[in-house]
Amino acid sequence: MSQERTAIGQLGEFGLIEHLTKNIELKNASSIVGVGDDAAVIDHFGKQTVISTDLLLEGVHFDLMYTPLKHLGYKSVVVNLSDIYAMNATPTQILMSIGISNRFSVEAVAEFYEGVYAACEKYGVDLVGGDTTASQKGFIISVTAIGEVAPDKFVKRDGAQKGDLVCVSGDLGGAYVGLLFLEREKKIFLEAPGVQPDLEGESYVVGRLLKPEARKDIIEFLDDAEVRPTALMDISDGLSSEILHLCKQSNLGCVLYEEKLPIAEAMRNAAFKFEIDPTACALSGGEDYELLFTVSQADYEKLTLNEQISVVGYLTEPEQGTHIVTNGGSKHTITAQGWNHYKK
Repeated sequence: MSQERTAIGQLGEFGLIEHLTKNIELKNASSIVGVGDDAAVIDHFGKQTVISTDLLLEGVHFDLMYTPLKHLGYKSVVVNLSDIYAMNATPTQILMSIGISNRFSVEAVAEFYEGVYAACEKYGVDLVGGDTTASQKGFIISVTAIGEVAPDKFVKRDGAQKGDLVCVSGDLGGAYVGLLFLEREKKIFLEAPGVQPDLEGESYVVGRLLKPEARKDIIEFLDDAEVRPTALMDISDGLSSEILHLCKQSNLGCVLYEEKLPIAEAMRNAAFKFEIDPTACALSGGEDYELLFTVSQADYEKLTLNEQISVVGYLTEPEQGTHIVTNGGSKHTITAQGWNHYKK
């Protein structure tokens, strides 16, 4: 059954926007005016506003050979919401702008937006505006997320204290290994287009890359447990790179322990198939969108109630540097091997 293909030119820009946004219902009291006017109106009723934006480019941040459009729509929202949670805030609205070439049909763009709306629904966020424009080549996505936080509640990267515990949510390295599998299958496909992809048993790591989640649950848990992190950020470029940012901004050193790093069994087994060290994946792999945060030692007992939180080390005097202690007991300096767009 061939699916109907509607050229974007048939609808035009305004027709396309109307087609994609006709069913929006605003859920947050702070969303006063949404899509359909010159600008959105948001009133946060005495709370502070948190804003973050991300640009995702085809060929740099995603590859449409193995990224379904619906997943891409979902992920492009989630990665932005993760930045809002990383300030200890609650996301409430997003703006979504896209640049698309005429190789995309209306149906393809609608599929992308299905993912956008699925993420908005899951995280209770309103889509209140954006822009749609023609792109000469490639798919361009720009998302701005807006959130709210009580004036004394937001948490930056520079508030950590000596002796604080270093914590991470979830498990690390899965998205990176998922990327390795998809890149391998793409290469095989390009060399022999008849070959079916073999991702048997790798749904966990592939899912970590294609459909990440933002850790709303961890922020809610910390709030309920009355634990206020001293520093907080999300892990988009790999743990080693992020802990160095946190230590630099808080002017501290750290000791992490390899045995404490949260590694999923599925990731460990998948890494071995590529003959790479799961610890290296956990430290340097990007795009996990877990949270890295520090808490006072006095809060340790409260954290033990949540098995999604791992204490992986502690913060030291800056002169002691940033180190990881391996399972064998040797000490290594942590270097930023994470993702860097401009590093050749």
